[in-house]
Amino acid sequence: MAFGKWIGGWLGWINSQSILGALAGFALGSIFDIFTDSGSRPRQNINGQYDDDDGEAYGEAGKAAAGERNGFLFSLMVLAAHIIQADGRIMHSEMELVRRFLRMSFGEEAAEEGNRILMNLFDYRKRNGDALWRRQIHEACHEMSRHMTPEHRMQLLAFLCEIAKADGTTDTRESDALKAVAADLDLDPQLIDQMLHLGGESIDDAYAVLGITEDATDDEVRKAYRQMAIKHHPDRVATLGDDVKAAATKKFQDINNAKELIFKARGMK
Repeated sequence: MAFGKWIGGWLGWINSQSILGALAGFALGSIFDIFTDSGSRPRQNINGQYDDDDGEAYGEAGKAAAGERNGFLFSLMVLAAHIIQADGRIMHSEMELVRRFLRMSFGEEAAEEGNRILMNLFDYRKRNGDALWRRQIHEACHEMSRHMTPEHRMQLLAFLCEIAKADGTTDTRESDALKAVAADLDLDPQLIDQMLHLGGESIDDAYAVLGITEDATDDEVRKAYRQMAIKHHPDRVATLGDDVKAAATKKFQDINNAKELIFKARGMK
């Protein structure tokens, strides 16, 4: 799937008069013209169906899945721009994490264009001020919550937490910004503490991932794990593409690792 396809594809996912539409119009700028001029937007056949790169129509179900992916990816870019700046700095490591995802999913050109989108969004915030930016992020998150399933929103949060962790530290401003985004996405802000501990190797990290304390009973441990496993199963984001599902699979493995660490420490089976 060419990067240009989702660049243009957001038009079918949101109203152009919305906050996301306004941000997209500014962020994409000439990039959109480049891709439309090169003919890289999805092609329609005589039946009005969209074709993939091999010219095969994928119909209504395919268009719906493409719309979900387009919306997810553009939402990721907008919120990445927000979280990258949350601590008042633009860190190379955080930018590179986003570029690496785009590079692996779409190629080097995608990473370059994605970087340009982020820079345009940084410029938009600078021109309009922090107060307006935060208000628009608040409104944009509410739009996302109307369009995305809870599982898709949780995967979006997981990506944002990885961005915040990319420089090796997550300060209070970043965690506060992440929790505010979670609340605006109509999700439990506690998810942020759980996701920020994913991949940790200590028993404290493991308990934090499951959202429980060391005082929890064995039954409470099992219940917390089952709830996490159901919510974060990678099949729930399968329509967002193989790259997003792969990231969800890694998250799911980290949840399983946390469970195994606790089970081993308690002698549970």
